[in-house]
Amino acid sequence: MSNTIIKIIGNSLNAISYISPKYASDKALDLFATPRKGRVLEKQKAFLDSAETHQLKHENLNILTYNWKGTGKTILLAHGWESNTHRWEVLINQLKALNYNIIALDAPAHGASSGKQFNAVMYSECIHLVAEHYKTDIIIGHSVGGMATGFYQNKYQNKNLEKLILLGAPSEFTGVFKRYVDMMGYNKRIENGLNNLVLKRFNNLPSYFSLATFAKNIDTKTLIIHDVEDKIIPYNDAEMIAENHKNATFITTKGYGHGLRNEIVNNHILEYIAS
Repeated sequence: MSNTIIKIIGNSLNAISYISPKYASDKALDLFATPRKGRVLEKQKAFLDSAETHQLKHENLNILTYNWKGTGKTILLAHGWESNTHRWEVLINQLKALNYNIIALDAPAHGASSGKQFNAVMYSECIHLVAEHYKTDIIIGHSVGGMATGFYQNKYQNKNLEKLILLGAPSEFTGVFKRYVDMMGYNKRIENGLNNLVLKRFNNLPSYFSLATFAKNIDTKTLIIHDVEDKIIPYNDAEMIAENHKNATFITTKGYGHGLRNEIVNNHILEYIAS
């Protein structure tokens, strides 16, 4: 959205909050949870069609999975916000050349999966579903895909998982929420209303959903890669996760931004998988 549209929406919901704070907060949360991009584009189909696809059911959602078959370890790829499986094309081709068994999923409301809304908790349940179905050995998650991967492993403690790789992953849900509130210019009525809605839906306040805190409970070997010039997720988030994780390797990059789509980053990933 343009800055002008953001300002109009923010000011409009702020005005409504004086009359109906719950309605304004509901609308603000719906906007936060609704991706505007990430569906499969025509130019992405040829690559995605090269995989074997399968639909898995999570509650009322159809989650599309892709499988590039190989005889090596099974690696699951979880993309980030407003993206889809295509974002992994270069890495997938490198993994295929090494004969790994590659699985990827499109998150709810992304790619070819169904749904209109998305959140990291829901995504973590979908990752659990896919990891169990395919007997995953390694999970690689980018951005909120990395956060959801951490949420999943904290909750389910999958002892069969050998390694996790978190790329540009946010740590604190409060930070994600606060950046959204600040971007939209919401007032305290809406901000407090958003916190209460999260408590109602997930039985915990946003502060509970902290990957840095959850990392204390994760024994799985984990590679964390984060760029110091990431303008989407602060570098400090990765530092907090790494500090609390007893079995983590932390690699800092510079100049690759939030996307981390770079040959050097991919080489770090491949080396860690093979180690």
